[in-house]
Amino acid sequence: MRSEIGVTNHVIQKKLKACFFGHFLFLFLFIAELLNGQILQDAGSLNMVRKCIEHTYNMELREARAILKSIDLDYPVHPVPCLLKGMIIYWENYPLLGTSSSRSLYEKEMRKCIELCEKNENLENDPEYLLADLCARGMLLLFYADNDLSKEVIPLAASTYQYIRRSFFFTSVYSDFFFFTGLYNYYREAYPEAYPIYKPLALLFPKGDSVKGLKELRSCARNSIMLKAESSSFLSGIFMSFEDNYKEATAYLKSLYVLYPGNIQYRAGYIKNLLLEKRYDEAESLIDSSSPIISNPYFKVQLLVFNGILQEKKYHNLNLARDYYTIGSSEIMNFGNYGNEYASYCWFGLSRISEANSDKKTQKIARNKAMDLSDFANINFDE
Repeated sequence: MRSEIGVTNHVIQKKLKACFFGHFLFLFLFIAELLNGQILQDAGSLNMVRKCIEHTYNMELREARAILKSIDLDYPVHPVPCLLKGMIIYWENYPLLGTSSSRSLYEKEMRKCIELCEKNENLENDPEYLLADLCARGMLLLFYADNDLSKEVIPLAASTYQYIRRSFFFTSVYSDFFFFTGLYNYYREAYPEAYPIYKPLALLFPKGDSVKGLKELRSCARNSIMLKAESSSFLSGIFMSFEDNYKEATAYLKSLYVLYPGNIQYRAGYIKNLLLEKRYDEAESLIDSSSPIISNPYFKVQLLVFNGILQEKKYHNLNLARDYYTIGSSEIMNFGNYGNEYASYCWFGLSRISEANSDKKTQKIARNKAMDLSDFANINFDE
């Protein structure tokens, strides 16, 4: 029997994985000059940065690299080109796993960005360098959290909190800072409400404002330079997992899909929410049109899971649904922690099918596996 402390640690580890940039901002609460010109203050360079980011998110990586080459030539020792290189590596290899051969290059570019930022002795008062520093730290923390690399998360998170607090002073300079202030304001209040075990720790830090946080994230989603997509992505997650508002979540996911139809993460998220809203015809149309044009192996397995849900929920073909779920639950685990969410959907589905077949023993086993893999057990397609 595990000790009470052991059980508590297990719960904490599971919940920390559940939530954000990847849930890295709330972790901050627990752990408590200019080098070569200002890229974001030059209209021409700013436009190039925007285009590079747009191409990157839409998986048009050849075009993104061509623009990045020009930026790099104009600003060879500025941190932003390193940040853009890291973003391209991240999306080119999505999902970027801890075992990926591209991991070291990704970390190198992000840490170089941080290093260049912190050579600026006026970093905390320079909004451009502060923004680049926070973006690089955030993307590294996202990668570490998604791959359950807690030994990497803790020291980086501890050193990042001071910069998060500085972001509150610069929202009038760059709307991107609303991403960080919005996440802080929202999760500082919503996270301990959802997981009361964290309430005593939350009291050690300044209060937030969940309503204001949502407003700030919306502002970032409309107006930011670098974090427009990330803001919409987090808003969709908040509305789905914390606010129980699938319709609002789907609206943000649809906007991401429309803006970046080549991005597999946004495409898959939109299909998933269409299925959660029981908009089966729309989901099926998008699944059918996606299958022949996207070769990413992770997305292909996600399609297996989606087809299982369609067969179960729309066509009531439980035998075929079971086949999809069985294959999907096995193949998705090749993608490490990225596979857990979709594996849980498979096991929830297998549990329902076992219940329909009056196989209570298998139903219980499948349900327990689903619960163990799921970060948000309310998102299960039971309804």
